Amino acid sequence: MKLKSKLIVKGVIFISIASILWGLDGVVFTPRLSNLNVVFVVFILHALPFLLMNLFLYKRYKDLHKFTRVTFFSLLAVSVFGGAVGTIAIVKALFIVNFKQLSVVVLLQKLQPVFAIVLASIVLHEKLSKHFLFWASLAIVSGYFLTFGLCLPDIHGDATNIKAVLLSILAAFSFGSSTVFSKNLLNKVDFVSATFFRYGMVFLLMLPVILFGGFYNNFSQVTDINWLFIILISLTTGSGAILLYYYGLKYVRASISTISELFFPISAIFFDYLINGNLLSPVQWVSAAFMIFAIIKANLERPKQRI
Repeated sequence: MKLKSKLIVKGVIFISIASILWGLDGVVFTPRLSNLNVVFVVFILHALPFLLMNLFLYKRYKDLHKFTRVTFFSLLAVSVFGGAVGTIAIVKALFIVNFKQLSVVVLLQKLQPVFAIVLASIVLHEKLSKHFLFWASLAIVSGYFLTFGLCLPDIHGDATNIKAVLLSILAAFSFGSSTVFSKNLLNKVDFVSATFFRYGMVFLLMLPVILFGGFYNNFSQVTDINWLFIILISLTTGSGAILLYYYGLKYVRASISTISELFFPISAIFFDYLINGNLLSPVQWVSAAFMIFAIIKANLERPKQRI
C-alpha cells in the first residue's frame, strides 16, 4: 500500500525533531559528562531510562510473544549497533576532541546516509530512484562542505585526530545499520515497545561489561551536576528523542529517514554558535542552505513501494 504524502511529512517532522534534540545533546548536555568513563556514561544513559520505563510500560513484555527469530535479531542488531557500539563511538569521539572540533564528529552524519542507503537496498529491498539518489547525493556533498568548508579534513595530524575520525566512521556505520534494522523491528511492535525493548536489550548487554570490567566504580565519581544532566538526557534527548524517532520511522522508508537525520549536524552547528559563539563561514552557510533544500526535495518524493 502506498504511503500517503501527509503521513510521510508527519514521519519526516518527528524524525527531524529527534535529530535536532540529538544536536542539542551533543553540544550542550553530553559535554557535561566528560569527567566520566565513556562506557559507564552509555550504560547509565540506557539503564536509568529503562528502569523508569518499567514503572509504566511493564505490560509491554507481553509483546514478546510477537517476536520471531528475525524480530529478535533486528532488536539485537539495533541494540548492538545503535545502542551500544554507535553511542560509545560517537561519545568517545566527542571526548577525544574535547568538544572543540565538532566538524570531526559531525562527519558521522555525513557518512551515515551512505551506509543506511546501501543497507536499505540490500536488507529491505528498497529500490532507489534516480530522483532520490540525486538529491540524497547533493545532501551528503553539501554536508561535507558544511562540515569542512573548502578545506580537506585533517586526517594526517596526530593520532588523537585520526582516532576520532575512525570512531566517527564506526559510529556512522553503526547508526546507519540501526536505521535499517529498526524498520524490521517496527514491523512487529509499535514505536513505544520498540523503544522499551531497545533500552532493555542495551541494558542487559552492557550490564556484564560494567560489572566484570570494573566500570561500576564510576558511580562514586558522578557529581550532582552529572546526575542533573544524566536525568535531562534520559528524559529528553535520550529516550525521548528515540521515541519520537521511532514514531516517525513508521511512516517513511529507511533511506528517507537517514537523510532527515542530517538535521542533527545542522542543529549541532546552530547550537555550537548559540552556546559557544562559533560562527559558520560563508561557504558553510551556503552548504547548509543546499543541504536543507536537498533534504526537502528527497523527502517530497513519493515512494512507489511498500515500507
